[in-house]
Amino acid sequence: MTKQRDLRIVFMGTPDFAVATLKNLIDYNYNIVGVITAPDRPAGRGRKLKASAVKEFAVANNLNVMQPTNLKSEAFVDELKTLNANLQIVVAFRMLPKVVWQMPEFGTFNLHASLLPNYRGAAPIHWAIINGEEKTGVTTFFIDEKIDTGAIIMKEETGITDNETVGELHNKLMAIGSNLVIKTIKQIEADNVKTTIQPKDKNLKTAYKLNRENCKIDWNQNIDHIYNKIRGLNPFPTAWCYLDNGDKEHMAIKVYAVSKLLALHNYENGTIKISDNEIKVACKNGYIKVEELQLPNKRKMDSKSLLNGFEFDKNAKML
Repeated sequence: MTKQRDLRIVFMGTPDFAVATLKNLIDYNYNIVGVITAPDRPAGRGRKLKASAVKEFAVANNLNVMQPTNLKSEAFVDELKTLNANLQIVVAFRMLPKVVWQMPEFGTFNLHASLLPNYRGAAPIHWAIINGEEKTGVTTFFIDEKIDTGAIIMKEETGITDNETVGELHNKLMAIGSNLVIKTIKQIEADNVKTTIQPKDKNLKTAYKLNRENCKIDWNQNIDHIYNKIRGLNPFPTAWCYLDNGDKEHMAIKVYAVSKLLALHNYENGTIKISDNEIKVACKNGYIKVEELQLPNKRKMDSKSLLNGFEFDKNAKML
């Protein structure tokens, strides 16, 4: 029987998505010699420094935390070497320089929230829903010089339901991913890793970084595209558009929960119809029923609550 490797693990991650994996590593009693996470950042109205979700969890569990501002700095690299790690695990962190990812004996592997090679990039969970995919998953792979291109170790697939939001899918993949990391570690422990080189395909789908422009709703697109975009951005970072409320006001609003109603109509795309405490927006092939939205400087509200205190102009439109 092959002797199990004795692992000394450095974990790298920042947001909640990474915490589930770090917790799993602790639950399985792995030896975590260091946790690397982002520096504390100003947050909230008071702009007080806030620790990352990973730092908060790591500190609560008495783990050794490092927060380098420059991953290439000699001081950080030297400090990392002193940990004498032989495996590094990366979940939702930033791109690593070669001097860091090639350091441990058994390599550095990453958990990515898509079925690679599709949806490489910053927002794979969002784009899978925005593009109307029916399935997605998680992948572990050894890091190389480029982003999300390294040799694949393991994958696990899951379905995407018709009404699933990015928040719901995020939580589902977070749990699946944390378990896949443990399965991957067990292969590395047993020196039983079989990798698959990612194909060089020019027609791959990309998980572009989200920004204000690509989160804006285009009411001229068909109903399915609009519906998928809104749920693919709900609850973060949130789809938005302009509300032209006649002569009264013109404002940017956030649109959260929606449903779709297939129907024939003669209204211009973006036309708002109010009836029975419902807000319907006309688009190709039907209406988007807005169930939850947020006006500027207001809290998020369901449509019925909003209509109790806000009046839409008879010519109001979403732009």
